[in-house]
Amino acid sequence: MKASEGILDDDVIYVTKQGSTVGVDGGRISVYQKEEGELASYPIGKVSTINIFGNVNFTTPFVAQANEHGVTLNYFNFYGKYRGSFIPERNTIAEVRRKQYALTDSQCLVISQRMISGKIRNSKTLLSRKGIKDLNKLDELDSKTYEVENLDKLRGYEGEAAEFYFGHLNGCLIDGWTFEKRTKRPPEDHINALMSLTYTMMKNEVLSSLRQYNLDPYLGIFHADRHGKPALALDLMEEFRPIFCDAFVLRLINRKELTHDDFQVDNHLKEHPFKTYLAKFDEYMKEEFMHPYFKYQVSRRKAVRMQAILLRKAITNELPMYYPLVFRR
Repeated sequence: MKASEGILDDDVIYVTKQGSTVGVDGGRISVYQKEEGELASYPIGKVSTINIFGNVNFTTPFVAQANEHGVTLNYFNFYGKYRGSFIPERNTIAEVRRKQYALTDSQCLVISQRMISGKIRNSKTLLSRKGIKDLNKLDELDSKTYEVENLDKLRGYEGEAAEFYFGHLNGCLIDGWTFEKRTKRPPEDHINALMSLTYTMMKNEVLSSLRQYNLDPYLGIFHADRHGKPALALDLMEEFRPIFCDAFVLRLINRKELTHDDFQVDNHLKEHPFKTYLAKFDEYMKEEFMHPYFKYQVSRRKAVRMQAILLRKAITNELPMYYPLVFRR
C-alpha cells in the first residue's frame, strides 16, 4: 500500500484506496480489500483521526471500537470536499462548555481582536518572505483591530486586510501561475482550488483539536453562528490561513510539486496528484519549527493543538488573554 493510501502519521490516517474497507482485527485498525487482503494496519489506541476519501467502507465493529477509543472519522468525497464526521462520545469537562457558552460580547471581541491581529501579522510575514515590499497598510490595519468597539467593525478591517493581502499574492508565484482574486464555491482556477482544499484540510485539523480539548466547535467567537458551520474552528483557523495554508499552496506551486497538468477541467486534482497532495500535506503538518513563544521545536500539527489549548485557557480565564501563533519573519 502506498504511503498516500494508508498510514501517514503517528495518529492521523488517510484512506484513499477506492473500494477498500476499514475494520478492526485484534485491537488494530485494518484497511483491506477482498482481492488484495490487508493493505495497512495500526494500533487503534494510537490513532486519533481517520480521514476517508470517496468509496471507502467501514465495518460496524470498527465504529464501536472507534467510539470506545475516541477515534474521529472525517468523510470527504473523492476530490476532498468535506461531507461530515463521526464524533465519538467523550467525557467532556462541563465547566469548559459553561464558560464558553457564557462568553459576553466584550469577551468575544477581545479574543477576536487577538486572532485577527495574528492573521494580519502572519499575512505580512508571508508576503515579506516572498520579497513583497510596501506592506505598511497591514501594519495600519493591525493597529486598528485594537481600536474597534464591535465585531462588525473588526470584520470590516479583517476584510480590508484580506483584500490587500490577496492583491499581492500574485507576486509570490513562479512564472506560469497567476492569482487574480480569491474565488470559492466553486473555485474558478487551479490555485483557488488548492487553497480551498487546503483550508478544508486545516479546518479538520482545527476541529479535531477543539474537540480534543472539550470546546464546542460550532459556537463562534468571531464568525457568526450558522447551522452546520463550525464557527469556532473557522475562528481559530484565521491565524493559520496565510502562514500555514497559503504558504503550503505556494510551496506546492513554486517547487513544481503540482502543475497545471495535474488538474481536471473542473479544477479538481486528478487521482494520482490528489494522493500526492495528501502525502505532501501530511509531511508538511509533521514538519517542525521553533515555536516563536515557547522556544522549542514543534510540528505544525502540534502547534494547532497548542493553540486550541491556549484558546480554552483564555475562555476559562486561566490566561489573561488569548495568544495567537504569530511569525514575525
